Amino acid sequence: MTPSHLALGAGGEFDRLRAIFRALGRGARDLGDDCALLRLGRTTLALSSDASLEGVHFRTDWLSFQEIGWRAGAAALSDLAAEGATPLGVLVSLGVPASGRRAARNADPAAEIMRGVAAVAKRVDARVLGGDLTRSPRYLVDVCAIGTVERPVRRSGARPGDGLWVTGRLGGAGLGLARLRAGRGVAGVVRRRFARPEPRIAAGRWLARRGARAMIDLSDGLAGDAGHLAAASRVRVALELERIPCWPGVAPLAAARSGEEYELLVALPRRFGAREARAFRAATRLALTRIGACTAGRGVRMTDHGRRLTPPPGFDHFPAR
Repeated sequence: MTPSHLALGAGGEFDRLRAIFRALGRGARDLGDDCALLRLGRTTLALSSDASLEGVHFRTDWLSFQEIGWRAGAAALSDLAAEGATPLGVLVSLGVPASGRRAARNADPAAEIMRGVAAVAKRVDARVLGGDLTRSPRYLVDVCAIGTVERPVRRSGARPGDGLWVTGRLGGAGLGLARLRAGRGVAGVVRRRFARPEPRIAAGRWLARRGARAMIDLSDGLAGDAGHLAAASRVRVALELERIPCWPGVAPLAAARSGEEYELLVALPRRFGAREARAFRAATRLALTRIGACTAGRGVRMTDHGRRLTPPPGFDHFPAR
C-alpha cells in the first residue's frame, strides 16, 4: 500500500513532492496534507507554510502591496481552515528588492505588504507573531500560519458513500485573473474576490464539529484538489458539473478550473443533507452545495448532466513539457 504521505494527485509538481518525500525517508511519513500537526499535551498545533513569489503568484502592476500581503496571508490561513483549526498567528519571511516600485503615497512596500498580512490575520482573530526581512531580486512573501485544533480533518478520511460538498461559489478569482490578463480593469466585488480572498476559518471549524470526514481548500482548482483528496482517501471522487455553484457570469467548467478560490471541498457522511446545509448557512452566512459523492475506485470522474467529461487539470508549478 502506498504510504499516506505519497498519496497526492497527478502533476509534475506533485511528482517532485513524491521524490522529495522519498528522499526524506521515514522522516517524511507525516507529510502531504494541508497542515503539519504536532501533539503537545492536550493541544494539537496546526502549522502551514505558503510562499507567494512575484511573477508567479502576483504582479505588482495588478495589485497594491497591501493586497499582495492579504493574499499571501489568506493562502496560508486557508490551510488551517481545511483542518478545522483555530488560528493563533502568522510568521512572515519577507523578501524585498533594494529598489523598485514604491507603494501609494510613497509608503514603504515592505510596510504595506505587512499591513495587508496583519489585516487578514486580524480578520480571523489572529496576529503577526514575527518573521524575517531580507533583500531579494523579486518580492517574496512566505507566511507560516499557526493554530490549534481539537479534531483535525485530514484529506484521507473520505469513504465510499460520503457526499462531496463545497462552500461558497467558484470562479470569481478566475474571472478577475482573466480580466487582468486581458488588460481590463477589475473593480468592485470581482476585485475583492481576486485580491482579498477570505480564509474560511469559521466554515472549517463548523464542518469539523459536524463530522467532516475529509477536507481540502481549493487553491489549485476544483478538479486538481479533488484529485488530492481522492488519492489521500483512496476513493473515487465523482463530480457533477451542473451542480457547481458558480460566480455570476462564470460557466461551470471555468468555475471548476479556477484556482486560488480558497473555498473548502469537504466529504461529509451520507446523513448530512439539506437541513444541515441550511444550518451551516445560518451559522456562517455562506452557502454549502453538494456537488458529487465519493465512490469505490480511484481518481476524479466528472459528468455534465450524465455525460462524461475530462476533468480540467489543476494549477501545476512544474507542468510536463
